[in-house]
Amino acid sequence: MNERRPYRSDVSDARWALIEPVFVVWRAGRTGPGTAARVHDLREIVNAILYVNRTGIPWEYLPHDFPPYKTVYDYYAKWEADGTTEQVHDLLRDKARRAGGRSAEPTAAVVDAQSVKTSGNVAESSQGIDAGKKIKGRKRHLVTDTLGLVLAVLVTAASVHDTTGGKLLLDDLAAAHPTVTKVWADGGYQNSVLNHGAGLGIDVEVVQRPRAKGFEPLPKRWVIERTFGWLMQHRRLARDYEALPQRSRTMIHWAMANKMARELTGESTPTWRFETDIQPTPA
Repeated sequence: MNERRPYRSDVSDARWALIEPVFVVWRAGRTGPGTAARVHDLREIVNAILYVNRTGIPWEYLPHDFPPYKTVYDYYAKWEADGTTEQVHDLLRDKARRAGGRSAEPTAAVVDAQSVKTSGNVAESSQGIDAGKKIKGRKRHLVTDTLGLVLAVLVTAASVHDTTGGKLLLDDLAAAHPTVTKVWADGGYQNSVLNHGAGLGIDVEVVQRPRAKGFEPLPKRWVIERTFGWLMQHRRLARDYEALPQRSRTMIHWAMANKMARELTGESTPTWRFETDIQPTPA
């Protein structure tokens, strides 16, 4: 790796050690024209992706001490298409679950959706209007385990109802995590989701909101609300900037991979609060 001043989003040696084996195997399996010359350090490619993910800048605004932005995006797209990014994410999730005293495979989960605005480069055909939230953009449908770690994610137009997205998510969940037999959801999911889950061997239970005024964490469901908060710490996800829904899904995987790797190595996730060593002047 070229010597340069580190960025706060760079992976540390400890975090890189967690995921490096996946990329070593990936590179070893590459064949064909142009693959013999190993021009770019894969750790620097990962650092560049995390820089975009964390800061929210356009790809073409990557600092010049990273590899060329077109090269970085090419790796980003390749790793999305061949499943490498999801493999890294799932590896870290399994490690995070075991570190939390859980088995690698969950038995219970939570489902919810989040609508976000899109940027100007997103095609009209790829977005819609969430009438309830009054947001024009895309919707992120998520299933997490009871620790808030992502098990399945689907990105659609915001006009797609939670019920429709929920059924598709349950299909993905049953295929990837057949051990899950219990899922908690909110009142936005209709009875057809419960029936669909029953057909897959999953008991879907709706957690009703309390009638009392004021904020109160919802039993079971609060963990997925916290997950949406984790995602929003990554500025690339504060709005959906990706031209393709699958690229947006991958950006979520990178954000969660970053969060889990930091937890596993005991490194805190930087916040965007202004930091200063200037002490207030005594009155």
